[in-house]
Amino acid sequence: MSPRPTTPADLAALLAAAHRPGEVRIVGLTGSVAAGKSTLAAAISAALQPSLRVELIATDGFLLPNATLEARGLLWRKGFPESYDARRLHDVLESARHGEVRVPVYSHSLYDIDPTQTRRIDRPDILLVEGLGLAPTVEGHCAIDALDNLLYLDASEADLEHWFLERFMALWRAAADDPASFYNNFRHMSEAQALAFARSTVWEGVNLPNLRDHIVSARPRADILVRKARDHGLRLVRPT
Repeated sequence: MSPRPTTPADLAALLAAAHRPGEVRIVGLTGSVAAGKSTLAAAISAALQPSLRVELIATDGFLLPNATLEARGLLWRKGFPESYDARRLHDVLESARHGEVRVPVYSHSLYDIDPTQTRRIDRPDILLVEGLGLAPTVEGHCAIDALDNLLYLDASEADLEHWFLERFMALWRAAADDPASFYNNFRHMSEAQALAFARSTVWEGVNLPNLRDHIVSARPRADILVRKARDHGLRLVRPT
């Protein structure tokens, strides 16, 4: 059967049907950088909330702080498995089934963990966790093993690159009015230079290898596989 059009509400219905009263169902949503995971997760969460209590968290909060990454020579490996506190992510997800947990929050503007924004999560019906760091690894305490369901948001590499460059340049432009933004590091570049840097150094040098070597390994494990087109239309590949 060929993939059929789907919507966030359709995906929410699949998750709601799997939920059982009294449980904390933990659902992961992953895919490449720039695939639109945060946007889709927010839309699914909104569709679920009339009938279920939902909390949405991002795996970005479990990235190691920049100071730690820099000390380990990993600052430009951010998003790769070794840049996450994988044990903490796994343990927080498991603990969320039984009681309140504290969840760190990442700031894309600061490009680091924001210590003022730690959240408290207390036994929601569905805990929706989106981001990278959900692919299987050879080490123990793998976050994917703490999930009840996994949704993978798939797209072509060409579309992913297009969306990534759009986002990078939007943040680069916004940094002109935000002195605290990490993207001020690149404001000395012309727009053409910033675009070339984003494409060659960040996308081709970091995000694309991460996608090919790590992120896509979660795709075969996904209960729900969604394909996204350049126009942001969604098609449900699995379940058929």
